[in-house]
Amino acid sequence: MARTDKTRARWRRRTERSGGVTFRGRVALRAASTASWASQKAGRGKGSMIGGLIALKIDKTIMTQLAQGRRTVVVTGTNGKSTTTRMTAAALATVGDVATQADGANMDAGIVAALNVDKAARLAALEVDELHVPHVCDAVEPAAVVLLNLSRDQLDRVGEINMIERRLRAGLGRHPTTTVVANCDDVLMTSAAYDSPNVVWVAAGGGWASDSASCPRSGEPIVWDGVHWRSTGADFERPAPDWWLDDEHLYGPDGLKLKMALALPGKANRGNAAQAVAAAVALGADPAAAVAAAASVQEVAGRYSTVQVGAHNVRMLLAKNPAGWQEALSMIDHSVDGLVISVNGQVPDGEDLSWLWDVKFEHFEGVQVVAAGERATDLAVRLTYAGVEHTTVADPVRAIASCPPGRVEVLANYTSFRDLNRALEARNG
Repeated sequence: MARTDKTRARWRRRTERSGGVTFRGRVALRAASTASWASQKAGRGKGSMIGGLIALKIDKTIMTQLAQGRRTVVVTGTNGKSTTTRMTAAALATVGDVATQADGANMDAGIVAALNVDKAARLAALEVDELHVPHVCDAVEPAAVVLLNLSRDQLDRVGEINMIERRLRAGLGRHPTTTVVANCDDVLMTSAAYDSPNVVWVAAGGGWASDSASCPRSGEPIVWDGVHWRSTGADFERPAPDWWLDDEHLYGPDGLKLKMALALPGKANRGNAAQAVAAAVALGADPAAAVAAAASVQEVAGRYSTVQVGAHNVRMLLAKNPAGWQEALSMIDHSVDGLVISVNGQVPDGEDLSWLWDVKFEHFEGVQVVAAGERATDLAVRLTYAGVEHTTVADPVRAIASCPPGRVEVLANYTSFRDLNRALEARNG
């Protein structure tokens, strides 16, 4: 035991002398920088992911080393991770420099790359994939964890959401001093946070309840009465929120009331902003400054951005699972001149597209709809059964061109969104 304590003390002294990074860690980071440089020279992107992967191969503890001395917020959930992380980073920036992902790379390699970009920042806002949260929290010892929502996603990769909830609950149990900022309108995330000793409850909204019909703790039905819900088989119900919002204001502890007008559309983004502000305030940010910073976020890795494509002014929206699609569809402006819905079925999207039948595509009367993407025909079948008049143009760029001149909304899933952005960037130079 004494030898172990001495070894740990020597390790701490060495890392303190080198800014928190051991000799092996510095070798790993130098190798990562070389790999990133080579990737950029070869035209294969920024190289951050390959750099992070190589750093972890050389030193498995590099994430822990890079996180030392920082106060970190971990953001997770099925939908809204990137947006909430961007808002959290903006709100935390009112306090000090913040390390964060610019590209939504939310697994280990991307997290290491983000922490390595700005080693001097004493704050970090990290988007983390739901499956990775427990071991990432073990590595970075977060000051706060933001729990957004849980709904079914890629079953071939993620698995059943009740299993994810149990993993999150167990992972948070190892960090009793961490502040958990949880959405009390989401049954599964409430369950994950329910036993934690330090929870900030936010009524961030929950438009998709199809995956929480039963209690994750007892298996018995969940009963809803307006916004309130309770389990019929366990001592488990919606907690009273510390933060809540309406169409104009954000409300918080001690009678706090702040006007909140976001640059981003949709009710879901108002909920994302509320949780981002609550997390930043938990780390010492001024509430008014945090709201103003979160509200200023205009686009997230191309999402919600607008681009001119010939005679078309195109707004880009991303959706990746039934809950996300339902929310994104609610943002569509029915007065636009065209709507392109683009769906791929690659591994990052989930190759099983049966989820299309869970999404309500009805009620697009008067909107010119074009089915696009690698799986345009699958989408076209779903739109036909939904009674939506449409045309089918597989290539998304050509699908945009087929719309009447004017404003066009594009709603795409992950790889379709990514590939279309690349095509438009190449087209526009």
